[in-house]
Amino acid sequence: MDEEVREKLLEAGKILKQAVSEASEKIAPGVRILEVAEFVENRIIELGAKPAFPANISINSDAAHFTPKKNDNRVFNDGDVVKLDVGAHIDGYIADMAVTVDLGDNRELVAASRDALDAAIEVVEAGVSVSKIGKAIEDAIKSHGFKPIVNLTGHGLLPYLTHAPPSIYNYATERGVELKEGMVIAIEPFATDGVGKVADRNECEIYSLLNPRPVRMKMAREIVKEVNERYKTLPFAKRWLNKAPEIIISRLAREGILRAYPVLTEVSGGLVSQWEHTLIVEEGGATITTR
Repeated sequence: MDEEVREKLLEAGKILKQAVSEASEKIAPGVRILEVAEFVENRIIELGAKPAFPANISINSDAAHFTPKKNDNRVFNDGDVVKLDVGAHIDGYIADMAVTVDLGDNRELVAASRDALDAAIEVVEAGVSVSKIGKAIEDAIKSHGFKPIVNLTGHGLLPYLTHAPPSIYNYATERGVELKEGMVIAIEPFATDGVGKVADRNECEIYSLLNPRPVRMKMAREIVKEVNERYKTLPFAKRWLNKAPEIIISRLAREGILRAYPVLTEVSGGLVSQWEHTLIVEEGGATITTR
C-alpha cells in the first residue's frame, strides 16, 4: 500500500474514533437524535476530514440506515438500544465504525456483537478466507444466546466507495473470498434477540448517486449537480442538500439516477446491537484504523 494512502486511512480513522467517542457521550434520554447526528458530522469536519456517509443512528429493532430528517424532533428514550454508525474520509479514503449505546438493560446483547467483532479481528490476516471470519462472528454471538443478522454484512472499502467487495458475512459459509494484503475492510457484526433477518421499512433519508446522466427538470439537474460535486458516489442525507423535494428525490431514485437506502429493521421486532471497525489487512494480522 502506498504510504500516503496509508496515512490518509490512519488519519481518517483517528478522526472518526474521536468524533464517535464524543458523540456517543451525548446519547441520553430526551436528547434529540438530530442533535447527535449533526454534532458527529460537524465534528468530523472540524477535526480535518469529511463524513463518508450520514450518521446512522438506528434504534432498537432498526439495524441500519436511519438518519434523522431536517428539523426532526424525535428523541432518545429510556430503554433504547442505539447503534451509532459513522464514516469519515480524507480524499475518499474511508474509515467506518459503529458502537452501541445501551439506554436500558441490554448488556448481554451489546456484549454479543462487541465480542464477535473482537473474535473476527483475531483471525484477520492476508490469506484468510472471509468464511473463517463469519464463523468467528457467528460462534461469538451464539455463545451469548443471540443470533447474527444473516442478511447484513461487513464489506470492503475503496476510494469514494463505502460498500465494495468482499462481503463479510456474519455467519459461517462454506466458501469465501481470500483476503489480500493491503485490502481495507469493515467488519460489523449485528446481534439480535429476534429471528436474525432485516427488511426495508417505509422510511428513507439516505441516497447516493448511481448514474449521473442528464435529466430534463431544472431542480432535478441542480440536485444531481450538487450531489456529484459535493459527495461523488458517497451516500448523502436529504437534509444535506440545498433543496430536496420528496417528489423529485423519489423520481430520481425510480429512474436509477439515485440509489435509495431505506431503513433496515429486524423482521420480528427483535432488538439489535452492532459494533464495527475498519482494518487494513496485512501479513500476519491487520492494523485497526478506528481503534
